[in-house]
Amino acid sequence: MKKFDFFNQYRDPVLIVKDYEKVVFKNNTFLRVFKTFDNLRKFAHQMNFEMCPMDSENVDLCSPVFQAITSKENFFARVFYTGNSGQTIFYDMTAVKRGTYTIIFLVDVSSDVILKDNQKEREAFEDKLTKLEEENEELQKIKQQAQAQAIRIALTNKVSNIIRESMDISMILNSALKELAIMFGCFKAYYAASEDGGFRIVETYGEKNSKSSEILFDAYAMKQLKSGKISISYSLSEYMDAEPFKQSVLRIITPVFHLQKMIGVMVLLSYQKRELNDEIEILDAVSSQLGNAIIRAELYQKNAKNVRDLKAALDELKETQLQLINSEKMASLGQLVAGVAHEINTPVASIKSNNSIIAKLISQIEQQDIKEMLTEINNLDKEAIARISNIVVSLKKFVRLDESELQEANINKELDLTLELIRHETKNRIEIIKNYGDIPLIKCYPNMLNQVFTNMLVNACQAIKENGKITITTDYQEHKLIVKIKDNGKGIPKENLNKIFTAGYTTKGVGVGTGLGLAISQKIIDKHNGKIAVNSDVGQGTEFVITINCE
Repeated sequence: MKKFDFFNQYRDPVLIVKDYEKVVFKNNTFLRVFKTFDNLRKFAHQMNFEMCPMDSENVDLCSPVFQAITSKENFFARVFYTGNSGQTIFYDMTAVKRGTYTIIFLVDVSSDVILKDNQKEREAFEDKLTKLEEENEELQKIKQQAQAQAIRIALTNKVSNIIRESMDISMILNSALKELAIMFGCFKAYYAASEDGGFRIVETYGEKNSKSSEILFDAYAMKQLKSGKISISYSLSEYMDAEPFKQSVLRIITPVFHLQKMIGVMVLLSYQKRELNDEIEILDAVSSQLGNAIIRAELYQKNAKNVRDLKAALDELKETQLQLINSEKMASLGQLVAGVAHEINTPVASIKSNNSIIAKLISQIEQQDIKEMLTEINNLDKEAIARISNIVVSLKKFVRLDESELQEANINKELDLTLELIRHETKNRIEIIKNYGDIPLIKCYPNMLNQVFTNMLVNACQAIKENGKITITTDYQEHKLIVKIKDNGKGIPKENLNKIFTAGYTTKGVGVGTGLGLAISQKIIDKHNGKIAVNSDVGQGTEFVITINCE
């Protein structure tokens, strides 16, 4: 109608409807934006509220367009339009009533909606970054403490090795004094054995042609030594009646005990002025080692025990670290899955309800072609809803953080569950060949084994550059479960096969792999009283063989 032509000057789409559904005018912008528009009813059904009321069986009331037309007053709402291409666009819809006419203005606000979503996402990332920075500060503190501990352990280990490898007390003392002198920046270090209420120097480092000589210390130093404390002072002479120095010297006297009896002292002399904190622990450790070295039999016993304890502590530390990392990861994954499942289930329930209502309404449509088209669309939606529900159920089954006790599980089904969750890695690219055997129910920790299967299957997918296949074989022989996962990917060089289960080792590059997946997998299989073997040829592929003793 020509009387509405001035609406062609508007940059936004304008639609004018008379009475209930008679379209009398569409401006140029509307025609350009909604090229596929053919009738008002179809257009209205593609326009929806963000929250759609479903308290009526009249489907028109669910459409903001028909609500605007039936409204007796001007109408405003934020709506979204889903075109045939599936793209969703947000509009601010304003309807102005003029007699029997309803003038509908549509303003595109998609960018505003996206901006708000991005702002929320950015705030979430900033919160996460803040938490990561706080965690990083804590890790730096732990790292510094670990480095200091590593230095102490390294020096203690070095002195222990010297003591263990030598039967010569002079060599043991000289080597220990040398290490301490280097560490503390000393120009001289010596060991004096306790003798008749005094001390006699028996080994010196840093002074040539040193002769054995008797020495005495002042009353304060002797009081500290007898109480088992290290004496630290600035002195002008090494000991009583000694020739004075030209400048003040830092003197550190460390008592050496054996069976609660002081058998000697280590004396360190340095021109450097410094505060001793953690170093006192080092001196205590070294003096303890030297005290035991005096008695050869106890030396070997003590040293062997220390080495075993240190190795056990290191192994326990590594294992605990892996367990903590894995537990934290799985706990976070469980929380994430629970949240995501809840967030997905709510809208899926709404969509499922809408799907059922629409199915009822379709049966009332008289036009056969429209009825068939909507029936097909509704069936596709129904299948999509079922697919989403199955994925949510699979995610919940995969995590199962409450399953901390051994329980019986069908390993073939657990593998199918894992394959379902990594379907995005294999879809249209990788052929999965299942050679499942007749496996009885296995007592295990299903969620832990799913971690192992997921890690190995994802690794196999990533090893295949383009198209390929993965073969999964299960078997049960002589009370042993056997699971084989084989790919035809790029393979692993032989020189790297003995490294792949080492924590921190990865071939995927920085930012892609953490090097913890296979290390954690091995710990999980160890917990199941099993083992993992690997066979690989470069350019041919890799096969992991998991064997679990089920007795």
